[in-house]
Amino acid sequence: MTKAEIQQVKQRFGIIGNTEALSRAIDVAIQVAPTDLSVLITGESGVGKESFPQIIHQYSRRKHGQYIAVNCGAIPEGTIDSELFGHEKGAFTGAIGERKGYFGEADGGTIFLDEVGELPMPTQARLLRVLESGEFIKVGSSKVQKTDVRIVAATNVNLTQAIAEGRFREDLYYRLNTVPIQIPPLRERGDDVLLLFRKFSADFAEKYRMPAIQLTEDAKKELLAYPWPGNVRQLKNITEQISIIETNREITAAILQNYLPAQNIQRLPALMGTRESKGFESEREILYSVLFDMRQEVAELKKMVHNLMAERAGQVGQVGQVGTVVTTPVVTTHQPSVPAIIHTMQPAVCKDDDDIQDTEEYVEEPPLSLDEVEKEMIRKALERHHGKRKSAAKDLNISERTLYRKIKEYELD
Repeated sequence: MTKAEIQQVKQRFGIIGNTEALSRAIDVAIQVAPTDLSVLITGESGVGKESFPQIIHQYSRRKHGQYIAVNCGAIPEGTIDSELFGHEKGAFTGAIGERKGYFGEADGGTIFLDEVGELPMPTQARLLRVLESGEFIKVGSSKVQKTDVRIVAATNVNLTQAIAEGRFREDLYYRLNTVPIQIPPLRERGDDVLLLFRKFSADFAEKYRMPAIQLTEDAKKELLAYPWPGNVRQLKNITEQISIIETNREITAAILQNYLPAQNIQRLPALMGTRESKGFESEREILYSVLFDMRQEVAELKKMVHNLMAERAGQVGQVGQVGTVVTTPVVTTHQPSVPAIIHTMQPAVCKDDDDIQDTEEYVEEPPLSLDEVEKEMIRKALERHHGKRKSAAKDLNISERTLYRKIKEYELD
């Protein structure tokens, strides 16, 4: 497609940006639309993946049929089969009537499965059958039904890693990934950040009937330098906050910094030595890795210090040296939401031979497993939000269904 045609598509579907990777994704979506091939859209949370299934549907022969978008991560595991494939009356407790299901409703149209990586394994097997033969069976029924549905899926999960961990079917992955479309994160889109900010500020100015906010040059640099872990969704949210709260409509870098969340990962201590490059699904996993690696290094450091203290204590006993420095480990707990595994060394100076202090008995703490750390973080998130699971799930950056499963697994309910 020409640049002019791609620009028309952007205007039609409200897509802002001129990045080459974004234009390429739109071009692929339009090229594949006339076919019935399955499409898998990948990208980080908040990049705007939901626009691309609509482009595919509107430029396909199915544009007059049903378009149904399903958030797989928001449907409880116990009812997702019923939602997708329908159920018969009396199929389970509460099934007081027959339900058609999304695949029945979308016959002749397009169904968009968002967060497809969150589907439980039994549902994945049912979905694979639909992709292979167009057949499905309602919950509580033995009758095979046919459907003619175009499936477009999206995920921010690394499905290759999920396959290796046994959480996603490899055969389903290849069926869904017939045509892949990768949406670039906001931090890789350059000046698109400024275009989006300008568009959002104009929209909120109209919505709230106030002058649009504008950025100074230093604020623009700050906006471009920020990594935007929440992508376009985060940028829109921050723009709305500033539009409502700030009385000064010219936003400086100092004002902007008050609304940009601290980049905690970048502020963690640098770790000694080199490590192999790893792929992580979220900042939470990066934090776990840093903490575990730091724990090992601190344990080695404490061992060295204890050996040194024992050696110096022996020397003092023989020579009677005055002013020997003895270091005593003191546990600090400045971060209550993280296991207290970081130790500092506090010097204690002895005045004479009789005042030599004995070192504290050192007991090595058993290493915490990832499950224990995850359980503790979930428990504290639930406490912070007074048991509100929706808020806790958002805080932990996981879906509600995943949180429900973890609560049950760790017996936190």
